[in-house]
Amino acid sequence: MIGIATALVLLGGSIAPFLTPWYVHLEQSRTAVYSNAGMTWAEIDRVTTSILGDLVFWQGDFGVEEYNGYDRSGYPALTDAERAHMRDVRNVFTGLWVLVIAGIVALVVAFRRIRAPDNRARAWRSVRNGAGILAVAIGVAGVFAIVAFDAAFEVFHRLFFSAGSYTFDPVHSRLIQLFPERFWSETAIMVGSVIIGAAVVTAWLAGRRASRIAAA
Repeated sequence: MIGIATALVLLGGSIAPFLTPWYVHLEQSRTAVYSNAGMTWAEIDRVTTSILGDLVFWQGDFGVEEYNGYDRSGYPALTDAERAHMRDVRNVFTGLWVLVIAGIVALVVAFRRIRAPDNRARAWRSVRNGAGILAVAIGVAGVFAIVAFDAAFEVFHRLFFSAGSYTFDPVHSRLIQLFPERFWSETAIMVGSVIIGAAVVTAWLAGRRASRIAAA
């Protein structure tokens, strides 16, 4: 339980920074979203921030509108199919956050209840093992994604979404224009790197802690 909880907390904590408007704007700049979307940066930021708010904080139902540059009339930025997909994405993230919170609670309760030095050493070794297994798993998945990103992207979506609910025409899809394939490939590499780095550091620190308790 401690090992699984550790992996979940590391996973959630590593993903969360990449759901902030600051990071998304930075990556959209790197991937030249402006040239694909045909929108001003102010409009891209407004629409993107609204989508993120609906995704992370349930502020709305992905009904953000774009504005016509001539008469300022509004129209939905996302189609019904795109909005349905974003609802599915939100449900997946909500499930992840529930598991992360449960992991945090499990770790707090476990370490508060464990008193005997031998058991505390075992608990810290479980933290080390959970972090180590996570690092290896993400490393293997990362290699697969680098070698065959399209296949990895398809496998990931098939695991969590129904077939056909996540395919859109990049020429007309505002969702794809705002978050193109390069955006996701670079983000996947950075997220994976952060997870592996955090997991390796956690495993090392937990191993040292377990050794000190055992020695004492």
